[in-house]
Amino acid sequence: MIGLLLGNPLLMLFLVIGVGYVLGRVRVAGTSLGVAAVLFAGLGFGALHPDLKLPQIVYELGLVLFVYAIGLSSGPGFVAAFRRRGLSLVLLTVGVVAVGAAIAAAAHYAFGLSPALAAGMFTGGLTNTPALAGAVELVARTVPPGAPAELLDEPVVGYSIAYPLGVLVPIATIAIARRLWGVDYAEDAAEATISPDRGRALAVATVRVTRELDGSATLGEIARANEWDVVFGRFKRGNAAAIVEAATRLGPGDLVTVIGPAADVEHATAHFGEASDERIELDRKQLDYRRIFVSNRAVAGQPLRNLALPARFGAVITRVRRGDVEMVPHADTVLELGDRVRVVTARDNMPAVSRFFGDSYRAVSEMDILTFSLGLCVGLLAGLVPMPLPGGLSFRLGIAGGPLVVALVLGTLQRTGPLVWTIPYGVNQTLRQLGLMLFFAGIGTRAGYSFVETLGSETGPIVLASGAALVAVVSLATLWAAYRVLRLPFGTAIGVLGGMQTQPAVLSFALEQSENELPNVGYASVFPLAMIVKILLAQALLVFL
Repeated sequence: MIGLLLGNPLLMLFLVIGVGYVLGRVRVAGTSLGVAAVLFAGLGFGALHPDLKLPQIVYELGLVLFVYAIGLSSGPGFVAAFRRRGLSLVLLTVGVVAVGAAIAAAAHYAFGLSPALAAGMFTGGLTNTPALAGAVELVARTVPPGAPAELLDEPVVGYSIAYPLGVLVPIATIAIARRLWGVDYAEDAAEATISPDRGRALAVATVRVTRELDGSATLGEIARANEWDVVFGRFKRGNAAAIVEAATRLGPGDLVTVIGPAADVEHATAHFGEASDERIELDRKQLDYRRIFVSNRAVAGQPLRNLALPARFGAVITRVRRGDVEMVPHADTVLELGDRVRVVTARDNMPAVSRFFGDSYRAVSEMDILTFSLGLCVGLLAGLVPMPLPGGLSFRLGIAGGPLVVALVLGTLQRTGPLVWTIPYGVNQTLRQLGLMLFFAGIGTRAGYSFVETLGSETGPIVLASGAALVAVVSLATLWAAYRVLRLPFGTAIGVLGGMQTQPAVLSFALEQSENELPNVGYASVFPLAMIVKILLAQALLVFL
C-alpha cells in the first residue's frame, strides 16, 4: 500500500482529502473540525513513512487560492468595520495577537522550544493557516543547505499540536463567559444598535394605511427618517395596483407591501396603520415579478443607484439574495456576480430586464480568468517585496500575505473600469474549500513523520500545555476587551473572538448560541486585520527569537 502511494501522489492526495472529509464530519460536543480534519488525515498518512509526502506545489497552490478568495469577499466588510470603529478595533486586534506572540516567545525562552516550533504553535493556537504558510515559507528560505529535513517540518508540527486547542478553548470560553457575566442573548440583541433580524430571513407584510400621514413625504423619505431597513414593493389604491416608485405617497385606505427584517416591518406597520390579510395581486398581464441571476459583468460592482432601473425599465428590486442570505436592497447596494434579484416591472419589460442582468446560471458558475490571474499575479509579486526591519533584517508578505492584501484592496474596489475583480459567490466558496483541502493535505503529509516523533518526545507535552495557555489568554482577553472595555454587544464580542481566531468553527458556534447575526458583524470587523497581523508576527518570531 505504501509503495503504491509513494508512486502515485495524485492518488494519495485524493485519498487524504476523502479520509479527512469523513473525519471532519464527526461531531464532538456539538462541533467538528470540518475541512481542517484533512490536516490530521495528512499527518496520519505522512507518519507511515518518511518519504510519504505530497509535492510542495500542492500546498502552495492551495494556500494562494484560499487567501485570495477570502480577501476578495472580506474587503468591503473590513473597510466598513474600520470606518465605524477603526482605531479601537486596530488596537484590540494588534494587542491581543501580540499577547499570543509574546506567550509563544516566552515558551521558547522558558522551555527551549525552537523558534520554528514556537511560531508553529502560535499559528496553530490562533488557527491561522496563512500565518503557518508564511512561517513555513520563511523557514524554507532561511534554513541552510544540508540542514536536517525535520527543521522544515517544525512549524507544521507545532501548528498541528496546538490547532485543536484553538477550536475547543474559545468555544469553552464563550460558554463560561456567558454564565459568569449573566448574558441573555435575546436582551443583548435587543439592546444592540443593529437589529438582530438583519441578515436573517426577510419578512413580508401587507399594510393598510389607517393613520394620518405627512402628505408631502414619499415612502423612501419616511423609511430613511425612521431608519427602517425596508423596501416597498407594490401598493394598491382603490382597485388599481402599481409598483412603488421614488415619488409614491400613501393616503388613508391604501395598501402597501413592506419587505425587510421582522422588527423593522413591525415598526413600519405600526407607523402606517395595521396589517392586512388582503394580498395585493398584480395583473400578471400588465405587471410581473421574478428572480433573476446577476451574470452581466457590466452590472456587477455597480451600486443600484447607477443602474437607474425605475427610469430605464420602470422596474424595482425588492430583494437581493447572496448565497443563503436575503438582503433588503438600497440605492448604495452593490450587486455581485451570482446575486439573485427579485424584480417587479411591467410584463412587457421583463425580457429586457432579464437581458440587462444577464440571468445566466452558467455564467455565474464561471469566473473571469483574466482578472483572477491578474489579481493573483499582483498579489504574488507583492509578496516578494522585502520590507526592512530594525537590525538590517527584512521580511516578506510571501505567498500568504501578498495575495491576501491585494485581494482585500481589489475586493473593496470590486471593479476598475471594465475589469470586475470579484468572483461569483458560489465560485468563491468552492475555491476556498478546494484551497484549504490542497493546503492541509500537502502540509500534513510533509510533516506527518516529524509530528509523531515530536508528540511522543519530551517536547510534545510542553507544546500542548503552552498552546493551551496561549489560546486561553487570547480568548479571555478578546472577550473581556470587546465586551467590557469597548462595550460591544456580547453577540458581537463572540464574533470578534471568532474573527480573532480566524476560525469558522468558533463563528458557527457563536451563531448557534446567539441565534442572530451579531457574531457576523464582529467576525468581519477583525478577520482580515487579524490574519495580516498573525502572518507578520509569525515571521517575526522566526526572525527575532
